Amino acid sequence: MPTDCIPFRATGYFSDFICDYLDQKPELKPLYNRFPTLENFKAQIEEKCHSEFVSESHRKILSETLKNQYSNVKTSELTLNNIESLKSDNTFTITTGHQLNLFTGPLYFLYKIISTINLTEALKSAYPDYNFVPVYWMASEDHDFDEINYFNYKGKKIQWNSKQTGAVGHFNTKGLEDVYEVVAAEFGSGTFAEQLKTWFKNAYLNYDNLADATRYLANALFGAYGLVIIDADDRELKRLFIPQMQTELVEQSAFRTVSETNKKLEDLGLKIQVNPREINLFYIYEGLRERIVFEDDTFKVLETEITWNKDELLDHLHEYPERFSPNVIMRPLYQEVILPNLCYIGGGGEMIYWLQLKSNFEAQNVTFPMLLLRNSALVKTKKQAEKLEKLNISDADLFLNRSSFINKKVRQISNIDVDFSDQITHLEQQFKDLYQLAEQTDKSFLGAVKAQEVKQINGLQHLEKRLLKAQKRKLKDQIERCTDLQEQLFPRQSLQERNINFSELYLEFGDVLIPELKKHLQPLKGEFTIITM
Repeated sequence: MPTDCIPFRATGYFSDFICDYLDQKPELKPLYNRFPTLENFKAQIEEKCHSEFVSESHRKILSETLKNQYSNVKTSELTLNNIESLKSDNTFTITTGHQLNLFTGPLYFLYKIISTINLTEALKSAYPDYNFVPVYWMASEDHDFDEINYFNYKGKKIQWNSKQTGAVGHFNTKGLEDVYEVVAAEFGSGTFAEQLKTWFKNAYLNYDNLADATRYLANALFGAYGLVIIDADDRELKRLFIPQMQTELVEQSAFRTVSETNKKLEDLGLKIQVNPREINLFYIYEGLRERIVFEDDTFKVLETEITWNKDELLDHLHEYPERFSPNVIMRPLYQEVILPNLCYIGGGGEMIYWLQLKSNFEAQNVTFPMLLLRNSALVKTKKQAEKLEKLNISDADLFLNRSSFINKKVRQISNIDVDFSDQITHLEQQFKDLYQLAEQTDKSFLGAVKAQEVKQINGLQHLEKRLLKAQKRKLKDQIERCTDLQEQLFPRQSLQERNINFSELYLEFGDVLIPELKKHLQPLKGEFTIITM
């Protein structure tokens, strides 16, 4: 299976911020602890070993909680061993996180988890005295249902409609029987289609809530590789986080520290991803997930009648820690408190908001993890690869926006030259001579010369556009074959991984899909991967 790579910056699909991070620009170094190289993990391990959050009692609570969460899931021996090993002081985690998207949502869900698994294996080879566990953190406390209630399949949006509110992990799966009927019809027949339907049915019709359904599905896909799936919406795990939540409620340190970092980023001309609240915790209870605010010397839950004074609030926190839910600013801190974690793997947007948070970790005396951009990939079939070669379309061409792509192809296949660059360069040189002549005679003519230069260059550019347009009409059939192929690989003129669901590739490649992706995605390589299967 051939593979190729191109730099993330060259794709045009990744922000300057994240590309500057990958290039290790000096001005960004204060925002992270260590850059993710194999060699740097040694110091990260040593620092984490000295953290108060990896104590024997702490690890035992984590391991026993995970065992309970897996009690009704058929679990691989490797995953069970990984859960047990979390009790040992030489075991560390590599973590990725993702929302509870219906049927995993976009394709990059697979890339996140494969990046995580592959990094643990690379670390085990480099540091054999330690154990490394791949962890998928389910975002079960999110409440933006509209972001997760669908997946795209062959250009169609398959959607689950529900009026439930609150943390999505609690959502009852009732109503997904109707979605299953749609899925079954769309997937059709055949061995691979039947497997997809079985996974969907077992996940969403056999489990009562979305968190359990997602755990089943992720475990079915990746349990053989030892993946450990954690639902942090848990009383015992929240209890470990009480000191940090209390600090957030009383001192509001995240607002101060993250705001200071955001100001520095803005001064660098960088676009920030998230803004902190004065209090970065929600209150969750019986379908409710609303912000906690402090107003008029009283702590309140927005849109409710729930209020406390300071002492009442702290008593409530200690009695019911499971009712307090970290927002996007506090969730990373929660993760690093309850896991013996070394590195977080995420997408570009996630990396940016993590880079905003280091100062808050320092204020709370929690080790800041290494941050690794997940693998990104384009998967094409052998048939598509053959067509690309026949049409003389390079991998780099595919990443062009549609207009640039078409213009380039027109110029390539046209039997006349539709590029006036040489003529424009020649014209500019001629006007340089005219400028010199005007300087030597009468400088008042410089403006007239400039106006004539602009007029003639604009005229050439207009002629070039008209000629291109005429050639597009003449070469319409050939151009459509090119654009159809680009659309197959870049649906909606965006990255394949952000649009399609894994089911489309599974129907094509079956059980070899995940092993082959795992074989070729190298998490520390730092480039965009192009795979032909």
